[in-house]
Amino acid sequence: MLQENLIKLYEKSFRENREMAALTDYFKGESFSYYEVAKEVAKLHLMFKEMGLERGDKVALIGRNNTRWCISYIATITYGAVIVPILQDFNPTDVINIINHSESRLLFLGDNFWDDIEGDQIPSIEAAISLTDFHVIYEREGNKCTEYMKNMNANYREAYPRGFTSDDIKYPEIGNDEVCLLNYTSGTTGSSKGVMLTVNNLTGNVTYAMDMTSVKTGEHYFRKGGRTLSFLPLAHAYGCTFDFLTPLACGAHVTLLGRIPSPKILVEAMKQTRPTIVCSVPLILEKVYRKSILPMLEKAPMSIAMRIPLINTAIYSTILSRLMEQFGGCVEIFIVGGAALNQETEDFLRKIKFPITVGYGMTECAPLISANRNKYRKPGSVGTPILACRVKIDNPDENGEGEICVKGPNVMLGYYNNPEATAEV
Repeated sequence: MLQENLIKLYEKSFRENREMAALTDYFKGESFSYYEVAKEVAKLHLMFKEMGLERGDKVALIGRNNTRWCISYIATITYGAVIVPILQDFNPTDVINIINHSESRLLFLGDNFWDDIEGDQIPSIEAAISLTDFHVIYEREGNKCTEYMKNMNANYREAYPRGFTSDDIKYPEIGNDEVCLLNYTSGTTGSSKGVMLTVNNLTGNVTYAMDMTSVKTGEHYFRKGGRTLSFLPLAHAYGCTFDFLTPLACGAHVTLLGRIPSPKILVEAMKQTRPTIVCSVPLILEKVYRKSILPMLEKAPMSIAMRIPLINTAIYSTILSRLMEQFGGCVEIFIVGGAALNQETEDFLRKIKFPITVGYGMTECAPLISANRNKYRKPGSVGTPILACRVKIDNPDENGEGEICVKGPNVMLGYYNNPEATAEV
């Protein structure tokens, strides 16, 4: 069990970084400072208490990446309840099945998702809250959530008659062994299963990321004042941990793109937000390489010049500058995961000294298992195991290939209400 605790990391970060920008919705232009996030979290905690939500109760969450998606998530885990984020590209039947299977009592969702759900289909849900402005979309008969939320300002003033201060940012003691996240897989290893992740699992991933340092400067990549442009789905373990949970634990600023970006939108957003950290899937870099770099390298004059040692070094430097400019000019590290990176693309990016690191993981490990880091970098490799994580290849064949087995503080408790799948894995 780790000594650090994710909930306490947020308590500390929200206090120490209160004036810093925390969350921004890129298209909506809405922003929250760390203090404002803490205030919204406090309001939701009051509502949870009014509803009789208890520690360990499940809260489902589905919608596009936006500021209130993040606030709902943080409010849930700092209260001691269990967040159940659902990928927004799941079909309505799967969404309903996940809500019911998780036995969620409360649902936060984008308004448009309610068009495909009927209250009778989700009998355990007592209220559905909009991610647009936290108004109540639906409540089961006998609940008073609508009335309480309408009068939230008055209820909030009553709870904090002297105003909300940094001293009021104090969350309950939630042990590292407690489940805080029920993450339903996208079914790459079979049908979608509810992965039970503990505070310890998330703490391990977040503290590992916070400890990553630049070989050049010695500075931490994730740090106070750093900037992240989030365009990966936050309901997915990879995007959630590195685009959201880690930045908020250290005082960085997260700008949420909120939609699958076209290359044009992404480049424009990068130039505006000037991120210091970018988390991406390989497809983004492979598109840039194929469409922007490869055609330039294949032109006759360029292909000839590339064979001359001193000249090709200058060309690599020029290409690197242009590529960095496309990503806003401030990127210190470009983290790639979620799938294998094309070897040709990786080889070229390393040749021009693009600051790329490749990681490997899965939802069941919250998600990181290994990563290329600092001086331990090898092309075509996903690096060395993180933290106290141990990895072995079980029953290797003549090529050394077999099942990857992992043990460590990042490994899940099991699959929710699925003892057969848990026993098998």
